[in-house]
Amino acid sequence: MLQRNVLPMLLARRSCRCLTAVTPGRAELQLKAAVTRCCSTVQGEVRVRFAPSPTGFLHLGGLRTALYNYIFAKKYGGSFILRLEDTDRTRLVPGAAESIEDMLEWAGVPPDESPCRGGPVGPYLQSQRLDLYHQTAQQLMDAGHAYYCFCGSQRLELLKKEALRTGQTPRYDNRCRHLQAEQVQEKLAQGIPHVVRFRLELGVEPLQDLVFGWTHHDVAKVEGDPVVIKADGFPTYHLANIVDDHYMRISHVLRGSEWLISTSKHLLMYRALGWTPPTFGHLPLLMNKDGSKLSKRQGDLFIQSLKTDGVLPEALLDITTNCGSGFITNRMGRRINELISEFDPSKIITHSALLDTEKLPEFNRIHLQHHIEDEEKCCLLIKKLQDQLQQVYTAEIQDKEVLQEDYIRRVLNLRKCHISFLKDLLSPAYAYLWVRPSPSSQQVAALTTEPQHIASLVLKLISERGEELAVDSLSQDLKTLAKQAQSTKYGEVMKLLRLALSGLQQGPSVAEMMVSLGAAEISHRLQKLV
Repeated sequence: MLQRNVLPMLLARRSCRCLTAVTPGRAELQLKAAVTRCCSTVQGEVRVRFAPSPTGFLHLGGLRTALYNYIFAKKYGGSFILRLEDTDRTRLVPGAAESIEDMLEWAGVPPDESPCRGGPVGPYLQSQRLDLYHQTAQQLMDAGHAYYCFCGSQRLELLKKEALRTGQTPRYDNRCRHLQAEQVQEKLAQGIPHVVRFRLELGVEPLQDLVFGWTHHDVAKVEGDPVVIKADGFPTYHLANIVDDHYMRISHVLRGSEWLISTSKHLLMYRALGWTPPTFGHLPLLMNKDGSKLSKRQGDLFIQSLKTDGVLPEALLDITTNCGSGFITNRMGRRINELISEFDPSKIITHSALLDTEKLPEFNRIHLQHHIEDEEKCCLLIKKLQDQLQQVYTAEIQDKEVLQEDYIRRVLNLRKCHISFLKDLLSPAYAYLWVRPSPSSQQVAALTTEPQHIASLVLKLISERGEELAVDSLSQDLKTLAKQAQSTKYGEVMKLLRLALSGLQQGPSVAEMMVSLGAAEISHRLQKLV
């Protein structure tokens, strides 16, 4: 149930905005209606839905819409429904429907009701609800709110060209509105292809949107009557979404702001059917950093692609909310429970959210660190890294000890503040952790004339310390040890040890390398210098 202090607060903020846009008399009536509506919403069951079309795979923009719906539902003890709007049969992508639900599960925003999970108001695929749409369309026609239209594509194209030629916005001219009943029956009997159109009426009521406040769009003045049942018998979005929202008892519709202008059309349909519409909240769009629109052509922003690249689900939820609004604070590193507790609908602003994908590695680093510090999640990381290591370094690993759980856990904990993705540990910069290096005698000679002496000193130190190695204390020991070299400065001593241990000229500190490798492996690698 919604907390009682949230929507009244929303109402107060939005009402102030509306008073400048409407006459005092109408404002008073609208305010009274809004109060009544908000009170009824507070007392009712919260049910929200994410309703993508499986004409493509889940994109970051879609995940953000699903996330806000999920957070809203969980904040107020409600239900989050996944409904797939698969009525555009020509554009369906095989496997997309199943993938969308799989990706929501992976991302940590699982639906309570869905095509896979089922639920009390299914089915959750629109293609399996056609009888309901036809029944509703017939109800609209019987009441005079809809009609058959027999205008073919050729005539519609001519209307469009003429409008463009005269500088007008293309729109249907509502010609078939005026057909007599006998004409309609004659055309039906002849089998002429047809659609069903909804009759738009003047005088749509203003809408109080949770985000945009009072809005008003008298759609009948600027648009022709919209198609609600296509020639193939499938409904358009305009009909299907209101029918499903009604019968699925959706209390709040939270969707992208691109649908705001269509909402007046939907409100006319609700009124024609005698149904109470849900509360609407239109979310500002997620845009690229430069203000351009996110595109499905940006393949690297598909959730499946991001998952394959090693991005953690928590990082995606964090970055998509961090760049937007609707929360008490704005900080990096929030997990889903914190997003839910800090969510405040009254703080959603109308400005588009600008997504800076260059920050994604930093978000992922923070959440990878959280995973490493969580025992259960760390075990999953270890298993995943073990599998990847055996694929990448199959023939090169000389000592299977590097695949042991304790060894990998030690590496993860030492590197957790420095890697953004688990796959970073498979890069050449970290190959020394898994494969023994083979530095040449020329490389060694370029650094010092006393490699045997230095190696002996370190071997003695390691023997004395045993397995009790710590980065800070070992770093101090190495500084002291370097003073015992006869003609090699501290910097060259460290370069020699780094070369012998990793074959590299840069990377983590020598002390950290030694702690990562462990006493036995250090000894094995330094023996080559003796």
